[in-house]
Amino acid sequence: MFSPDGNLVASASLDRTVRLWDTSTGRQCGLLEGHTSDVISAVFSPNGTLVASASLDNTVRLWDTSTGEQGGVLEGHTDWVNSTAFSPDGKLVASASEDNTVRLWDISAGGQCGVLEGHTSDVISVVFSPDGNLVASASDDKTVRLWNTSTGKQCAVFRGHTNAVNSVVFSPNGKFVASASWDNTVRLWDISSGKQCGVLEGHTSYVNSAVFWPAGKLVASASRDRTVRLWDISTGKQCGVLEGHTSYVNSAVFSPDGKLVASASDDDTVRLWDISTGKQCGVLEGHTSDVISAVFSPDGKLVASASEDGTVRLWDTSTGKQSGVLEGHPSSVKSTVFSPDGKLVASASSKTVRLSHTSTGKQCGLLEGHTGWVNSAVFSPDGKLVASASRDNTVRLWNTTKNTTIEIIETHDSIKVMKFSNDGRHLHTSHGLLQLKSSLQSGSNREPPHTFTHSLYVTGQWITWNMKKLLWLPVEYRPSCSAVNDTSSLIVIGSASGRVILISIDFTALPAAYLQPPVNVGAASKGFLAYKFPCWLLMNESNSLVGVF
Repeated sequence: MFSPDGNLVASASLDRTVRLWDTSTGRQCGLLEGHTSDVISAVFSPNGTLVASASLDNTVRLWDTSTGEQGGVLEGHTDWVNSTAFSPDGKLVASASEDNTVRLWDISAGGQCGVLEGHTSDVISVVFSPDGNLVASASDDKTVRLWNTSTGKQCAVFRGHTNAVNSVVFSPNGKFVASASWDNTVRLWDISSGKQCGVLEGHTSYVNSAVFWPAGKLVASASRDRTVRLWDISTGKQCGVLEGHTSYVNSAVFSPDGKLVASASDDDTVRLWDISTGKQCGVLEGHTSDVISAVFSPDGKLVASASEDGTVRLWDTSTGKQSGVLEGHPSSVKSTVFSPDGKLVASASSKTVRLSHTSTGKQCGLLEGHTGWVNSAVFSPDGKLVASASRDNTVRLWNTTKNTTIEIIETHDSIKVMKFSNDGRHLHTSHGLLQLKSSLQSGSNREPPHTFTHSLYVTGQWITWNMKKLLWLPVEYRPSCSAVNDTSSLIVIGSASGRVILISIDFTALPAAYLQPPVNVGAASKGFLAYKFPCWLLMNESNSLVGVF
């Protein structure tokens, strides 16, 4: 993203940093370090003095662009933060998270001033209205929601999409919202009436983004069908199809004067299009991997593109020539960790984990088998095992001497964070506690395996058990922080409402037949909550178990 004056570019990377670049020289002029996981996005404040970054470490961080120093850590989300936005006056930041919430932050106070709850799945995108009075959020729950920034209350829910909503944007006059969805459509919504006023159909695959023309009369949409399409919002009809990309189009953006569109694609290119003719007027080639996004400088003379090849490149829009390569980010490595003795490093990238000697830097092991991106890798306390968690919904256990798989654990969802227990018998994960069969084989001097594993975890709206949803938490009980004692099955939840809730579950008091994964959740009469295992557990308002039937 360009700074408002066009003198700087900020890039966010999986190397956990944000970097600032001088557009006149192409040189790095700032390295913003502090995040402990991938940085997903970075945006400048309206006056250009701050950058806000969103990360998979569940935080938003503020940075001073003149000094490069961290000016604040905005903590409160309980899952990945996908995007951030400054209010037009620069006083607030809004953040969208996979904890199903949007949060508002007061820049001057450095604290949270609102938790916008209502979405029932990951929130992907958030944006302020031009006057700053509203926030719009897009979610995997197939809805767009509007929120009043002064009260924090939800003022509209736009339903109509039949799949996840990826992005949302206000029209320049603030009267309309456009949303892009994986249902292959862009939809227009009237703010005053709260009703859908247009369905822009024509794409044949997921729509990744939508953006309004500066004058507000057109919308451009980017899709996995390899096209950018232009739409007349007054009629809802398609008025242009920009074809030329040979792979998914990830984003499209208008130039400030509205004469050009720049599109970024998985075909490793950025393409420029003339709006008046609908013809391609430039192919910006140089990236060696997928181009995720492109943006115009405020004066429209440059385009900056970000790619999975680890670079940001600057392009002259008048000539189509590359004017700078901003290098410094490494390739997309998701996780790296030392063995306990410091002799090995395990790094997770793409679908593999690699082991390297720290003394020589040479690779000594390639752990292959995952079919999805590897999120993290960790060593066991004795260094003999590595556990890797992947988006293929498995955790794999590897022998570091033989570089072989010794256990594959299927999970109901992608594990993002994990660590071994001190005795090496369990993995503490972002979804609960996993017991490792391979650590309890016969002949071991350890105790026999447990008949069950408590596997309790608090995440967003749910307490999970054995990685399945167990206990739904009403809004006022949802955690701003939590802790689980694996031995006693005691859960402590600190909520934004100011309550501290203790919940104790005694699994040993239940008949063995009841120790099955939960299949349903329901509510009983007033004053009690009931949860089905297949039995019903009846709990009173003090969260004590009072009956099983």
